[in-house]
Amino acid sequence: MDIETHIRRGFALQSMMTTIGAELTSVGDGTVEITAPLSPGFLQHNGFGHAGLTFTLGDTAAGCAAMTLLGTDQAVVTSEIGIHLLSPAIGDSLVARGKVIKPGRRQIVSSSDVFVVKDGVEKHIATLTGTMVPIALD
Repeated sequence: MDIETHIRRGFALQSMMTTIGAELTSVGDGTVEITAPLSPGFLQHNGFGHAGLTFTLGDTAAGCAAMTLLGTDQAVVTSEIGIHLLSPAIGDSLVARGKVIKPGRRQIVSSSDVFVVKDGVEKHIATLTGTMVPIALD
């Protein structure tokens, strides 16, 4: 199995991604893109997309980007990740683009940028940076 198939299979097993309607739209060498609708069930009290949704997509994109540099017998877990919320998520959908900043055997530093899409126009709403730890799969 190739690495893209491995990542797509792992993504499909994440029930949370299914629940929020997320889709893994691209997988590259050290990069991924994930999209999700900004549906009414994921808004906060002011009607913006909930920061938890933004975080979830950004964390998953950063982790999947890290996995693109590993073998199919490995996955990653997030050791730590921070988020900078830049603007409210007001729109139709979210796009998270993950990328590897510094690969390594014991830890991989990766990041993601999250955008809200409204009427076809993207607006940058968050940046996440974190450390992913490779783990062996049984």
